[in-house]
Amino acid sequence: MSSAWKTTRRWVWWALKPVVLLSVIGGVIYWVKFAPVSVSTHSIQRGSIVAEVMGTGTLEARVKATVSPKISGRIGEVLVDQGDRVSAGDLLVRLDDEELQQQVAIAQANVEAARAAIERLKTDKTRANAVFEQAQKSHDRVQALIGQNAVSQDDVDKAIEALAIAVVGISRAEAAITEGQKELISAEKTLEYHRARLQDTEIRAPFDGLIVKRHREPGDVVVPGSSMLTLIATEELWISAWVDETEMSRVQQDEVARVLFRSEPDRSYPGTVTRLGREADRETREFIVDVRVLELPMNWAVGQRAEAMIEV
Repeated sequence: MSSAWKTTRRWVWWALKPVVLLSVIGGVIYWVKFAPVSVSTHSIQRGSIVAEVMGTGTLEARVKATVSPKISGRIGEVLVDQGDRVSAGDLLVRLDDEELQQQVAIAQANVEAARAAIERLKTDKTRANAVFEQAQKSHDRVQALIGQNAVSQDDVDKAIEALAIAVVGISRAEAAITEGQKELISAEKTLEYHRARLQDTEIRAPFDGLIVKRHREPGDVVVPGSSMLTLIATEELWISAWVDETEMSRVQQDEVARVLFRSEPDRSYPGTVTRLGREADRETREFIVDVRVLELPMNWAVGQRAEAMIEV
């Protein structure tokens, strides 16, 4: 009986096993199909749909300058670095000025020598005036004695000759003074020139701004036009965005815009259209739209890419 019972129970289990399995599967299917689904609600509001024109471009400064020297020389000191804010007139770079200092000293000595020469020539003129006055008196006395036949013709000739020589002496002294004054003016102009060159060894900021790039280091030799620093004014920064020419008629100046920097793609910054380009690229068929950024991210860099969304 025990063995038969076990056999019967085993056959019952094998018969019921598919039923149990099908019941479990059916319950899972029922739960998946008919289980409650979570939903979210949205309130519907009436409003206007804003159309936007998108342009991709880079952040640029409206005022930008390349700081370079007026004269050739070796950089002695660079006083600023990229990221530094400067004011107009601040000293940025100083060139080696030893040779120019010597030239200024030589020019100063030449000016002093020219002034001393003029003083000496003035003294010579004073002496020439004294000789002329003496010759004039002698001449007058001789002329007075001619009527009395109290003087010889030789004395008369000598008096006339002495007076003529005295006149020539005054003219020569005056001419020498004039020449000396010209030499003094030339020496002073040379001194001004060397002083200006010496002053040009100090390169100063042309306007208030931010140093965005440093190109040179102390010891570098530079020539006029060599780029040493890049300076921008931060009062007006904009996105120079390329917009398809088919949108040209829809974009207007002073329109509202928003800017999406790729460093912060989830946040937009307010902007406004400042300037429209008047020349389209002949290959891409796009034109430039400058969108002024009214608010900047905490970290930004000139040249970084961004998308400008212009409301039209």
